[in-house]
Amino acid sequence: MWAPGIVRRGLGAPGVVDHGTRRRRAAYRRVVWGGGEVLVTVGLLLLLLVVHQLWWTNRQAREGAERKVQALEKGWGSGEDEGQGQGEAQGAGAGVSGAGSGSGDPAGGGASSGGGSGASTRSGRAQGTPRSSQAYAVLSIPRLGLRVPVAEGVSKRDVLNKGYVGHYPHTQQAGQAGNFALAGHRNTHGEPFRYINRLRRGDEIDVETAAGRYVYVVDKTLAQTSANDGGVIREVPRSTVRPAYGYSAPGYYITLTTCTPEYTSRYRLVVWGTLTSMRPR
Repeated sequence: MWAPGIVRRGLGAPGVVDHGTRRRRAAYRRVVWGGGEVLVTVGLLLLLLVVHQLWWTNRQAREGAERKVQALEKGWGSGEDEGQGQGEAQGAGAGVSGAGSGSGDPAGGGASSGGGSGASTRSGRAQGTPRSSQAYAVLSIPRLGLRVPVAEGVSKRDVLNKGYVGHYPHTQQAGQAGNFALAGHRNTHGEPFRYINRLRRGDEIDVETAAGRYVYVVDKTLAQTSANDGGVIREVPRSTVRPAYGYSAPGYYITLTTCTPEYTSRYRLVVWGTLTSMRPR
């Protein structure tokens, strides 16, 4: 017998639908889907940033550096002096340029070593001081297949990020008595010094300027030192952090500096060489 106001549920009768639960599940799915889209977008942006840093900046810098090398050589061949302008190079603080990963700020030229402006070369011919950020020489390292412009100063924006090698202000010029000290990126922006860790004693380093060609030979390597070790670019280069590395007597030196380990700017890698010959133009 059916009681008034009572609905009996038998087999097959429809159950109660909880619409609130469905709405919560739908909202959760939308949040998860939206979060996934955000993560995918961020991942793509990071990938594009990596591609830009590791490929595009290298391509742009290398192409620009190659064009500058060709322009310098063409100028020398026609008798034009493209690089040896009589301008004042900018000063610099202590330390060794952060020229490796692109994340460290260049600290400048270290302790002043004097003689960087107008000093005589071994041939007796005077060299003027190039204008700041001006490319005026070509550095060649046959073992690495490297040919790259050398510009005055170690500015990231105006020198290093163009794929050039930078000359530390107030260190000597190529062929001069003292230390011809250079910095270059190890990663990104052309990374000209990426593989200088592969250089070995006796490898040749050539420097060409409007005045002539100077041949240095690799002599010593300091695998790691502080970014503030200004001693490695002094007139007589010797590490102030690891004093066992360097020289104790005046000479004709070249110093190559870059960041280490790769993709960081925490430490500096240093390669030294000595002048063995020069040939005036």
